[in-house]
Amino acid sequence: MGNAAWALWCASARKLATDDASSPWSYSLQQLGEFSTSFIRGKRYLYLTSHQLASLIKYGDLVTLHMGSQTWVVLNSDRAVTELIAKRGKITNERPHMPIAGDLVSHGKRTVIRQEQDWREGRRVMHQLLSGSNLKTYAGMQELESIDMLRSYLRNPKLWYAHNYRYATSVLYRIVMGYPLNKTKAELDDYQKVTIDFVASINRSWIDFFPAFAKIPSFMQPWRSFWAEMGAFHHHVFSEWWKPVKSAVTDGSAPPSFVRDVLLNPETKYTGDDEEAMYLATSVMAAGGDNTRMSINTFTMAMATRPEAQKRAREEVDKICKDGNSLRLPRMSDLSEMPYIASMIKEVLRWRPTVPVIPPHQLTENLEFDGHFIPKGTNLLINSIALSSEFNKAGDFEPERWMDGSDLRTTHNFWGFGGGRRICVGWKVAEQALFIAFARILFCFELSPVSFKRALPL
Repeated sequence: MGNAAWALWCASARKLATDDASSPWSYSLQQLGEFSTSFIRGKRYLYLTSHQLASLIKYGDLVTLHMGSQTWVVLNSDRAVTELIAKRGKITNERPHMPIAGDLVSHGKRTVIRQEQDWREGRRVMHQLLSGSNLKTYAGMQELESIDMLRSYLRNPKLWYAHNYRYATSVLYRIVMGYPLNKTKAELDDYQKVTIDFVASINRSWIDFFPAFAKIPSFMQPWRSFWAEMGAFHHHVFSEWWKPVKSAVTDGSAPPSFVRDVLLNPETKYTGDDEEAMYLATSVMAAGGDNTRMSINTFTMAMATRPEAQKRAREEVDKICKDGNSLRLPRMSDLSEMPYIASMIKEVLRWRPTVPVIPPHQLTENLEFDGHFIPKGTNLLINSIALSSEFNKAGDFEPERWMDGSDLRTTHNFWGFGGGRRICVGWKVAEQALFIAFARILFCFELSPVSFKRALPL
């Protein structure tokens, strides 16, 4: 039995305010254990994760899980997330201590899962990514990097997924580090492995469900070496990408970038050490690049299997970018003139969430909600699969569902970037990268599925 399977087998679960042991929830707990065993063996991870999260929807807005020594409350509705994460961010902003994913794998320095006291300074600095003037600069970088992606599509269409990854990574590398992406395939593969390793490490070990075990002497922790070696590998990869840029900033030869102009700029007064700066910069690239890659892959799948949506989107792009015999590529400034493409960004993220489970929040005070008492220290988990299902014909790809005229912002009524004070600070950068990729791919190419002898379900 895998580590997480053992932890979940030890867990107990119940719906809030339900004590009936014969309720259907007992059966769902058995399913949860089966999912975890498959997860540890590395089989069908995304499908079973999404399936298991979907199985919680029928139990209501809030579902309580006793996970080892911890209590989790899974948030299954937009209303619950809005009330608990967005409106009560002052007491729901904390992250739980994760001895494996946070300490051993991340050396305590990955911003996304750092606890609040250590998280604030990185958050302050990263807010510079969202300034209006910087976003205009980033748009130019994104337009430039997309040219290489289009060229690669034309030359080798069979590797479209690799072109998506390189585009997503190159955009973030140019924004954060300031340089065109000059990494080898082996270096890119290592960087992607770091991201996959990290995401898979979150709540994979039973130690993260029983964090007290991390306090025993190191020589009595047989699990420690595996995770420590993973963390050392991540540190090595990050260092190889960080050191040349840091040296260029030091000797004055670095081009404009987030690292040069914000993170290491004396006027910013960043109080973190060099290690923290390295993890902050490289983690932004890893998280932002990989999520963008997966979103473009989902977009490709949607366009290839929904020709009517592809046709409508292309007509919108052509209307703006064709003028008689004159043609031009879509630009970032076209976003407001392409509401269907803008809505497509939200629908892609909703239809197939790239992050089914957002890293948990933790209550720092007791809370009463809807007649339920939720004690301090409870972990709150945003269930992206459940939230994505709160729509009519949720399984259909329908960008027009977002075109109600109320708000085209990607984060409006959408939680794929997290929520409250922990919302991903780079969401606007990601929105721009996706818009440029979607609009330009549709303008230049027609996407159609490869013929298979047997149809594959989506």
